[in-house]
Amino acid sequence: MTHILAIDQGTTSSRAIVFDGQMNITAVAQEEFAQHYPRSGWVEHDPADLWSTTAGTCREAIERAGIAPADIAAIGITNQRETTLVWDRATGQPIHNAIVWQDRRTADICAGLRAAGHEAEITRKTGLLADPYFSGTKLKWLLDTVEGARARAERGELLFGTVDSYLIWKLTGGAAHVTDATNAARTMLYNIRTGEWDAGICAILGIPMAMLPEVKDCAAEFGRTRADLFGREIPILGVAGDQQAATVGQACFTPGMLKSTYGTGCFALLNTGTELVESRNRLLGTIAYQLDGKPAYALEGSIFIAGAVVQWLRDGLKIIREAAETQPLAEAADDGQSVILVPAFTGLGAPYWNPECRGAVYGLTRNSGPAELARAALESVGYQTRDLVEAMTADWQSASGGEVLRVDGGMTASDWAMQFLADILGAPVDRPAVLETTALGAAWLAGMRAGVYPGPDEFARGWALERRFEPRMADAARDAKYAAWARAVQATMTV
Repeated sequence: MTHILAIDQGTTSSRAIVFDGQMNITAVAQEEFAQHYPRSGWVEHDPADLWSTTAGTCREAIERAGIAPADIAAIGITNQRETTLVWDRATGQPIHNAIVWQDRRTADICAGLRAAGHEAEITRKTGLLADPYFSGTKLKWLLDTVEGARARAERGELLFGTVDSYLIWKLTGGAAHVTDATNAARTMLYNIRTGEWDAGICAILGIPMAMLPEVKDCAAEFGRTRADLFGREIPILGVAGDQQAATVGQACFTPGMLKSTYGTGCFALLNTGTELVESRNRLLGTIAYQLDGKPAYALEGSIFIAGAVVQWLRDGLKIIREAAETQPLAEAADDGQSVILVPAFTGLGAPYWNPECRGAVYGLTRNSGPAELARAALESVGYQTRDLVEAMTADWQSASGGEVLRVDGGMTASDWAMQFLADILGAPVDRPAVLETTALGAAWLAGMRAGVYPGPDEFARGWALERRFEPRMADAARDAKYAAWARAVQATMTV
């Protein structure tokens, strides 16, 4: 029993990865699933898709690894955060599609919370803002909108969960209704200072607390899978939201360490240790991880559109066939042009938090074409990351600026994008040898709990660098480019 099965349930696909006793990947299985857009700004998933792709990829990965279920010591789960599900306690039937973290349908509810003066209390207790991004207002919308849902919830018939909770409930055959502290911290219902669901916020939103799952450490006993799923019961011993799992996988255990993950969106976390920093720049306070009942806090900046801007080039504009084509296009772009793309397709995240503005392109000339748009798309991710890093440096006195940024996620495969990131930050960017840091973080949590993997210190010593990107851009050029970006953002938000 030296292998760990990691479930990585993401926004556009579910993956299962088998790690061996040395934390090497032995098999991967992945399956995409449909995105549903019932209205502009609404994003949903079919819960059946989340479950079927998760169960299917787990079986496929085990088969590809050539191991027996008896060889798996534990399962670790990492998941898209904030996505909200409600299901029947008795039957397991969801009452509605899952409402995805990108969904903006609760903007009016959030505006009402702000107008009523509740945002300060929410931020003080949860570290979050009154924004549609988080689960709390999504849950309120479901209870208010789905016929009979509120009455059923008040009778104790309905359960709420983020994706990890729903998958554990399915994996255990309904035996466990649990979550971990990092996922709970993203609901806007959990007091990250006291480590409890907050009765006051639940009352404001009208959430019956009997719906809420039990909250555990990231490495804990979350339940055992049904024997019929994989041939035997397997303990689930590690859970963390995807960005926190990446923080763990990058071994950012020391205060001051900074990581950024580039998937559909971009999420940067700065470990602030035992100090919960109250941001003055509209960043989020959150739990980076929790072990042995002790939370480690972080400042987080969330960018809604990172890798998704490359998908837009492919699927929307159809100027590329695959993501890898953006690099040669960016290299071929006309240096004499200064095209800036603000990818506010679903509004802007941190540090602006403007859900209403929409994307815009500035600086187009008659000669602008696919190459200039590809370069602007890649540069937009670097600019948005600098927005986050500058806000973090301003918020936390222990951050000196110029910290090394550890990166992971699909976009980090682009050397051009990573070099531009280092240039616009004026700081080194480290790309690890193991790019599957999110799944690795979940696997390590479960493996450590199972006694298969080492503790945090030894795990951190094993972190390996693949390449460091050092800044090469002159200060004057860096400042001019970033100033142009800042003007473009302000123009976008005032249209």
